Amino acid sequence: MTADRREAPLIDCHAHIFTDGMPVSPDAWHPPGAAADAARFLETLDRHGVVMAVLAAASLFGDYNDYALAATRANRRLRTTLILAPDTDFYRMREMDQEGAVGIRLQFRALKALPDLDSFEYRRLFRRVADLGWHVHLHDEGDRIAEAIPIIENAGPRLVIDHFGRPIGGPQSAGFRAVLEAVERGRTFVKLSAPFRLKPPGADALIGPLLAAAGPQRLLWGSDWPFVAHESAVGYETVLAAYSALVPDPAVRREIDRTALEFYFT
Repeated sequence: MTADRREAPLIDCHAHIFTDGMPVSPDAWHPPGAAADAARFLETLDRHGVVMAVLAAASLFGDYNDYALAATRANRRLRTTLILAPDTDFYRMREMDQEGAVGIRLQFRALKALPDLDSFEYRRLFRRVADLGWHVHLHDEGDRIAEAIPIIENAGPRLVIDHFGRPIGGPQSAGFRAVLEAVERGRTFVKLSAPFRLKPPGADALIGPLLAAAGPQRLLWGSDWPFVAHESAVGYETVLAAYSALVPDPAVRREIDRTALEFYFT
């Protein structure tokens, strides 16, 4: 069933694209499934009335950003984050900015230990991200997320946290409290994305505190298309319905859209 186009979000702030033959990182947490290329993604957006989208760099492919950048060069309705080595040349980052890049993604969830984010190399990277007007896009879970947040905040760039912050232990956990405190400081945003990936008690327990702390001005919605490792159970209709159930007020969802439009496309 096709979603009601009048109620579809304007912007999908979290999706991945990839195609056959792309080099897979040796530490990929899951093998990529069927090709989820840009053409298929854009057709999915059109079918559901979603106008624009932001690609999240997929850790399965490490710092191979070529395909995502090709997609953003060809489609101005798309933006992308990148996985970059801390010593990436600033002039290349400026070129990527012109090609549709809007931030870097720190995919830390699969790491046994965090890198030294307070090192010169990372502080330099974060400063360059801030100078470009980009953001840092952080994916981790549990209480460890609290370690990274203040370092990134102090370095200057805006911060976007994936998948409700992926707390372990629900809204009372130390990690989730750290997320809420960061949001209240005004430069951190949280994605209402991939509730199907969360451990109990899940998104239903998190949405109230997030709305209270952030309001729609610092929340973003994303589908997590093509739902890697969950392809057989989740579809675009599924995530649209889940979003409407979590945020039933259309006016609030429109405000979240406005936040995304200003954050990524202005």
